[in-house]
Amino acid sequence: MNTVSESDTIVQEITIKGSAERIFEALTNPDQRVKWWGSRPFQATHMESDLRPGGQWMMRGVSMGGKPFSVVGKYQSVEPPRLLAFTWLPSWQEEATESLVRIDLQERDGITTVRLTHSGLTEKARAAHRGWPQILAWLQGYVEG
Repeated sequence: MNTVSESDTIVQEITIKGSAERIFEALTNPDQRVKWWGSRPFQATHMESDLRPGGQWMMRGVSMGGKPFSVVGKYQSVEPPRLLAFTWLPSWQEEATESLVRIDLQERDGITTVRLTHSGLTEKARAAHRGWPQILAWLQGYVEG
C-alpha cells in the first residue's frame, strides 16, 4: 500500500483481487458496508445511502472506547464501477470542516487498483484521518474473504 501526503491531501492505493464492480458494490451498498467497515472495538453499525450525485449518505458506529461516531456527506460523482466521490464530515474531529473523498477503481485481469484521495484537509484533520490504510485493508479482506 502506498501513501502520499501533500499539505491538504491524503492518498492511499491498494490492489485487491476482485472486480471493480464487486468493490464498488462493497463501498456503496449499506448492508455490505457495515459488514466490513471496522473491527472490534471500532465498528460501523448503520449506513444510509442515496447513491446519486447530490444524494446524501450517513454512517454511524462505535469507536474506540465505545464512543458513538458518525460521518455524513453528499455524493459528488457516482460512475459505477470506476469512480465514487463524496464529501466527508466526521463527528469525532473537533472543529471539523467538510472535505472530499475520491475513490478511483481500475481493473485489469481480475485485479483492481483502488486509489483513495482525501483532499481539503486542514493539518489537524489530516492527523485525525490516519486510518485510511486500515479501512482499505478491511475492504480488501471483505472482498477477497
